[in-house]
Amino acid sequence: MALRNGGRKISFEVLSVEDESDPTERNRKKRRHRASKKKKKLLDRADSDSADPRSAPLENGGACNGFELDASRYCGGGGGGGGSVVVCEAESVCAVAEARGAESEEATAVRGGIEGFNFGELRQRNVNCGSSEDLAASVVVRDEKEDGGVNASPVEKATNEPDRNVVKKLETVESLDWKRIMAEDPNFVFSVEKSPVSYFLEEMHNGNSLRSTTTLGNEKERERVYDTIFRLPWRCELLIDVGFFVCFDSFLSLLTVMPARIMMTIWRLLKTRQFKRLSTMEVSDFGCFLILSSGVVLLQQTDISLIYHMIRGQGTIKLYVVYNVLEIFDKLCQSFNGDVLQTLFLSAEGLANCPPESMRFWIWRFISDQALAVAASIVHSFILLAQAITLSTCIVAHNNALFALLVSNNFAEIKSNVFKRYSKDNVHSLVYFDSVERFHISSFILFVLAQNILEAEGPWFESFLINILLVYVCEMIIDIIKHSFIAKFNDIKPIAYSEFLEDLCKQTLNMQTESAKKNLTFVPLAPACVVIRVLTPVYTANLPPNPLPWRLFWILLFSAMTYVMLTSLKVLIGMGLQKHATWYVNRCKKRKHHFHED
Repeated sequence: MALRNGGRKISFEVLSVEDESDPTERNRKKRRHRASKKKKKLLDRADSDSADPRSAPLENGGACNGFELDASRYCGGGGGGGGSVVVCEAESVCAVAEARGAESEEATAVRGGIEGFNFGELRQRNVNCGSSEDLAASVVVRDEKEDGGVNASPVEKATNEPDRNVVKKLETVESLDWKRIMAEDPNFVFSVEKSPVSYFLEEMHNGNSLRSTTTLGNEKERERVYDTIFRLPWRCELLIDVGFFVCFDSFLSLLTVMPARIMMTIWRLLKTRQFKRLSTMEVSDFGCFLILSSGVVLLQQTDISLIYHMIRGQGTIKLYVVYNVLEIFDKLCQSFNGDVLQTLFLSAEGLANCPPESMRFWIWRFISDQALAVAASIVHSFILLAQAITLSTCIVAHNNALFALLVSNNFAEIKSNVFKRYSKDNVHSLVYFDSVERFHISSFILFVLAQNILEAEGPWFESFLINILLVYVCEMIIDIIKHSFIAKFNDIKPIAYSEFLEDLCKQTLNMQTESAKKNLTFVPLAPACVVIRVLTPVYTANLPPNPLPWRLFWILLFSAMTYVMLTSLKVLIGMGLQKHATWYVNRCKKRKHHFHED
């Protein structure tokens, strides 16, 4: 008979959706839950029926083998829809419990509980029905089997189908991910559900305490640490010091060798009384002398006291800003003046070797390059003078302006250089810039010394030495820190600084290197103008108050003495550099030879 109950199952079965991760455990739990719940419901129904006066004894000896239906009571005499029917499925409960593989104890308990009571009018649940025929068809005794055998009746097959009116809970993406994580890592549940004590004990016994934020190093990392602390600093400082003495040697050459060659050229012209075309060296010397003379003359017209008081009236922050601005322009002028001087020397070579037909062209070209070099050198000289006055103001001040200037300026230098990407050639140029800067600071210190000699009152030499030592120590420490971390961040080995020193030694010996860009470029014209401008008042203040002829005599004597001292210093430093360069280049050659043999 066709079922018209809307596809609903009439049973004591409780519909539930459980986790299907373990079907055997799920079925066992379902059977236990269904058997215990039905037993409880049957016991409660027996108690309620015994108290109901309308109840009647059940036939067949009280066993649940038959059915007594009072359709007229509930369905209204077999009328239309809206009635209800009472279904007794006591035997079916037992059959289902046994058929689904329930444990023998549970099945026996359910059957014994059912047979031990005399049921009256049984009521299970209301089912909508349309007629008495439908009521009869709705009484179904189900004997479900777990495997759903082939001999099952059509009604049983219909009951095995899923109930379409029951909305099952869909599994979300999170639950699927959770199952996948638990399936891949069985220890994950243990790690989540561990107690605080077990977690702390595990942390104590598993690796080092910083394993989550640090990694285990290797020999390369260890070498990098010791390179940064020990091997690179002394190589870097040695390179900067040798570069400083190379700059000093060039400065002394400008003040000693160039005047001597100019005097020899003038003496030759006066002796022969014949104008002979000058050589490239002589033309270059005259060009440098003209630049130096122009710078000294213009700086002599500068009122240093006015500039000093203007700068001294500024605050500490403004002094820091002024010094940094001047330092930036110093580096720009230094780079630009090197190119201008190379252009001037090229024009001097063309003028000395050109044919008579193109002499006019080369003369005008040399004059234009000479004018440009004079202008650039004068601008650079004024920048260096202003920078020296600023440093002198900080040293003389009594409000720790020098310390504030050194700290702010040096750490700004670290910040602007350390965290950038550098190639090996860029680091090479940076070391040379530091050597030139070290020489410029020495010229500034000489300016401060001259100002103290002229204007200081009372004991000043001790405080001057302390301040100068502070300046040099800070500069040295900052250069070491800067180059150490630049080499660390850019993976530059300490041996690279030894190669830089080898190139500098070859430049000292006038040996050809692989590239001219690796040479140290230093133009001593602007520092020489500043030093001459500063030392001239010192000589003037110490001249005896004699008549003009005697004053000229003392001027010539002081100049000769100064020239002899500078020449002696030039010979000493030049020969020392030559000897050191020869020794170092030969050492590098032997090392490379042994390396190739190994």
